[in-house]
Amino acid sequence: MGPVRYAELCGRGRQLLLDNGFTLIENESTVPWEAEQLNAVIGSADAAVVGVEVFDEAALRRAGSLRILSRLGVGLDNIDLEFARERGVDVVNVPGGNAAAVAELALGLILGSLRNITRMDRAVRDGQWDRYVGRELAGKTICLLGFGATAQVTARRLSGFGVIIRAYDPYGDAGIAADLGVELVSLEAAVAEADVVSVHVPHVPSTHHLVDDALIARMQTGVVIINTSRGGTVDEAALLRGLDSGRVAGAGLDVFETEPADFRNPLFSHESVITSPHAAADTLEAYERIGWATAQAIVDVFSGKPPANVAN
Repeated sequence: MGPVRYAELCGRGRQLLLDNGFTLIENESTVPWEAEQLNAVIGSADAAVVGVEVFDEAALRRAGSLRILSRLGVGLDNIDLEFARERGVDVVNVPGGNAAAVAELALGLILGSLRNITRMDRAVRDGQWDRYVGRELAGKTICLLGFGATAQVTARRLSGFGVIIRAYDPYGDAGIAADLGVELVSLEAAVAEADVVSVHVPHVPSTHHLVDDALIARMQTGVVIINTSRGGTVDEAALLRGLDSGRVAGAGLDVFETEPADFRNPLFSHESVITSPHAAADTLEAYERIGWATAQAIVDVFSGKPPANVAN
């Protein structure tokens, strides 16, 4: 089983599967399979390359011959990891495979928010010639919530801008932080003086609504909040209150608590909010890397080899 646009974006990995004798069931529509479509094909699947389709307990109960779910990316919140293990199904992902892509979009959202890029674009297209005065990134203090692979690449990209970088991560690698000139600090210290707060934590119970009213209240007025992680890590109602009060000057959001996002989401009414449709990882280079790695994991399982990066 393959996700949307698999042949287009993951050609080398797809060919690896074909070369190893696999028959592919591919989603030839333009949107990910919902439960009904997934259930119609999962019963005959021995392996799946997983996009954003939901492989919950109900889906996995239908998968009698499934041996591996190979995630086309990093996030695993759309897979029931424990039940997959009970069924003897390996779940693998590709840590760091899309780190560069996500980091670069995070940087783009930071620059876009500080320099009002989307607001100026809309104004010019509407026949206005109003030059919005923005802020420079140089000299700003950046807070990274989480210090895994993506945050580390983000820090490396930011280092050329002459910024101060602080990060919060209870499991952060102090050696890597030192090499990148990043100060690992407490959550409160990380956000206290930040001009930009960029979220890079996985969405797990302990990080659900990590950015909430209480944390926003600890930030300085004028902060910009960026989220390229998962929508559930930011309380959207709290973010809206922060924007309405003026404490939050802007936000760059690639992910939302409900996806696809409802166009009536009140966050969209704020001109200072930049959005994208959960596309941070979507680069040709990332798909090439991840497509190959996910296919190789499937080949390994059916060759009797342990796959890399088993997550469950």
